[in-house]
Amino acid sequence: MGFFLETVFGGLMAGMLYALVALGFVLIFKASGVFNFAQGAMVLFAALAMARFAEWIPKWLGFQSVVLGAVLGFIAAALCMVIVAWLIERLALRRLVNQEGITLLMATLGISHVLDGAGQLIFGSATYKIDIGMPKEPLLVLENVFEGGLLLSKEDLYAAVIAAALVVALTLFFQKTGTGRALRAVADDHQAAQSIGIPLARIWVIVWSIGGIVALVAGVIWGSKLGVQFSISLVALKAFPVVILGGLTSVPGAILGGLIIGMGEKLSEIYLGPFLGGGIENWFAYVLALAVLLIRPQGLFGDKIIDRV
Repeated sequence: MGFFLETVFGGLMAGMLYALVALGFVLIFKASGVFNFAQGAMVLFAALAMARFAEWIPKWLGFQSVVLGAVLGFIAAALCMVIVAWLIERLALRRLVNQEGITLLMATLGISHVLDGAGQLIFGSATYKIDIGMPKEPLLVLENVFEGGLLLSKEDLYAAVIAAALVVALTLFFQKTGTGRALRAVADDHQAAQSIGIPLARIWVIVWSIGGIVALVAGVIWGSKLGVQFSISLVALKAFPVVILGGLTSVPGAILGGLIIGMGEKLSEIYLGPFLGGGIENWFAYVLALAVLLIRPQGLFGDKIIDRV
């Protein structure tokens, strides 16, 4: 039972990291109706900006504090993501108002390649380290309940707390603020939102900025664990089935979907891997997403679409 619970907790913590990336997809789709294929590139770009600014700023200002460098690096990277959001709206989305969904989808694919190239050009292509002071040593708990106790990762626990706080804040923002309601109105109908005075350009800058900040948080946590490298953008591939499972319009669904997939991956690899030859962790999420699409295409918490004729 102790080993089983360790596996479950490990899966849940990995699922929270998947959910952070999926959260960016959900936020932008929920508020603008655009499925953002550039989210993985945004995670990479934000993590690169954080790593490099945390390295450069202490040299520019002449101090040695790692903590202060990380704080200032995070702020600088957040400003970068706001600027990126403004450029995306100004150069791409503004010209695609009221276009078909497939047109906006292809635009996000182009934005993804631009961000990949810009990140490499501005910040370099090496592997960089992010140090935000998250503890690396494991945590031993429940020693009196299970023989040897349960070994948990403190870093994963910190990541889970950060993700949970982010979800609560975003849920309150969308439900309780005028800007949040305006974002949902734009997602329902661009033309109707414009007709009642909602400034579409400003709303898109806001939602892409929020998506950029979420990408930054995800990139910082992934970068702290694995180092910042261009393979981070591939994490977004694992976020696709998370979004499908939870629902494209549900913030809590992105979190729950990530937890289910993270836990399912670990358990299936441990308990089914020996019988199926291993490697289940690589394809489990996609098989689960396919099954969900066949049974409930809108996901567990997505809005059911009803067409009236």
